[in-house]
Amino acid sequence: MLRRDWLVPALAALVLLGLPAVLTPYTQDLVVKISIYAVFALSLELLVGVTGLVSLGHAAFLGIGAYVTVLAAGDSGGTIPRVASLAVLAAAAYAVFVGALSLRTKGVYFIMVTLAFAQMAYFVFHDTKLGGGSDGMFLYAKPSWGALSLDDKQHMYYAVIGTLIGTYALLALLMRSRFGHALAGIRVNEQRMRAAGFATFGYKLAAFVIAGALAGLAGFLLAVKDGAVNPELLSWHESGAVLLMLILGGIGSLRGAVIGAIAFTLLKELFQLESLLGPVASHWQMTLGFTIIAFVALLPKGLIGLRTRWRGATHG
Repeated sequence: MLRRDWLVPALAALVLLGLPAVLTPYTQDLVVKISIYAVFALSLELLVGVTGLVSLGHAAFLGIGAYVTVLAAGDSGGTIPRVASLAVLAAAAYAVFVGALSLRTKGVYFIMVTLAFAQMAYFVFHDTKLGGGSDGMFLYAKPSWGALSLDDKQHMYYAVIGTLIGTYALLALLMRSRFGHALAGIRVNEQRMRAAGFATFGYKLAAFVIAGALAGLAGFLLAVKDGAVNPELLSWHESGAVLLMLILGGIGSLRGAVIGAIAFTLLKELFQLESLLGPVASHWQMTLGFTIIAFVALLPKGLIGLRTRWRGATHG
């Protein structure tokens, strides 16, 4: 069973590693963008799908990772291990602070507290000189490490794909560990887990910090890819977008998180094509919104549920 579970992700990883041979510059850039958002979606899946903690402030960790990347890179670009580590540690440190306070609440209160902390971080970068104000900041030199330079398109592609594969593998192993089973138990019935002797607060805080660190890593990659950052990376719109990715793909599945990131990003790109949709393209948010409503209504378990639905129809 374990081999079957790993077969599809392994084949997908091999396909991604071989894609640059047939991709155009535009499609390669699109694959990189999708892969970064897949890492971001996987980080939130650890909270929402595994632990049962719905956060509406997850973009704060993405934005902090991105801003720290620009600040740490400076004029020289810095080394990849140093800049990436600082971005991840900064996001994780803020996750410790937010998690220690927000995890004392539950349900809608937890959602609103995480949103409040994200907005607080947003205004720190938006209203102060630290992050360049509303205009954001530019990354003048991209990090490198020996022969590896993220200024090179091929190097950047494989760095992002390697990060996606590593993140997926890490979370898959974590979910099969005692820690992962404890998180699943907390999602199902936290009171029973507490009665069984589990320190549920510690487990939830650990999951919150890991998710924040992985989101910071996605922020590092996004800042390097775009060469610029702005406060909108920390806004509630970004937190809502990554939550929609999970809903589209199917909450409770790592594959669903990746599929959701692919679907959401491709739909967003598609609905902005004036050559395809004409004047409607300028109202792409409305079109995307109606499409997502249709998906949720027709596929309550997300795109990952199509496989079960197909099996049920064929064995009907």
